Amino acid sequence: MGAHAAAGDGARPGDGVPGRYGTAVFRPERAGEDERIDLGALAYDDITLARLTALGAGPGWICLELGAGTGSVARGLLTRAGVTSVLAVDRDIRFLASRPQPGLATLEADIGDPAFDPGRFHLVHARFVLMHLPERERLISRFADLLVPGGVLVLGDAVDLTTAAAPATPYTRAVRAMWQGLRATIGTDVDWTPRYPELLRAAGLSEVAAEIHVPPLLPGSPISRFWADTWERAKAAMTATGLVDDAAVDAAVRYLDSPDCAALSPGLITAWGRRAGAGTEGGRSSG
Repeated sequence: MGAHAAAGDGARPGDGVPGRYGTAVFRPERAGEDERIDLGALAYDDITLARLTALGAGPGWICLELGAGTGSVARGLLTRAGVTSVLAVDRDIRFLASRPQPGLATLEADIGDPAFDPGRFHLVHARFVLMHLPERERLISRFADLLVPGGVLVLGDAVDLTTAAAPATPYTRAVRAMWQGLRATIGTDVDWTPRYPELLRAAGLSEVAAEIHVPPLLPGSPISRFWADTWERAKAAMTATGLVDDAAVDAAVRYLDSPDCAALSPGLITAWGRRAGAGTEGGRSSG
């Protein structure tokens, strides 16, 4: 799920300016961070890979995976979709390097840094990455330029379903504190993610569409464990908001593992668009 990729240097936590993902809260050197990311992968990879293959990902495709994390989507593209190659980019590739695979190349870089030639990839994909970056509109346009004619840009991020009408539960209090705390600490912003179709059209792409997947919050499920682990790691940022204290975060973690839990998890919004031109060489037609 998501990764450590970020663009720009940011600032140190505590100086009043958001820092970067991977330096202030979700540090890759912290024990178990790869396991946390993999829990998200268990919850979302099937829906992501189904969408990528429906859009045509298959033999002959050269793919770019941005903010690759532990590389679960990159490997799935190779083993399940049968693409020819995947370049996985992350600002910390320790998890990628520990699991090498034929056809998988890695690059350690911020996603705004690599100087790729335009028109190089049949697929550019990023999931749970742009929500952490303020320069998302510039990056979307840049990613679109990397596509071959007929290639697709697929972007996924969180969409918050905890509305003002949601009941006051340990879960809703924790979710609100999490988004507010992450915004203040590392700049995370999910308010804009429903604009993805508009932003993809503005980048010159066609056949633009989007969907939302909401995995069920069930005791012991990968998504429930993912959020519990995320809250434990983000506890300082959450309590700094004043919306919750340590006891409230602990109560929310227990609530997730309780049969009393009745809530909607943050959803995954996936949006895509295709670069105009002839059909993608070497790939299957889109579905």
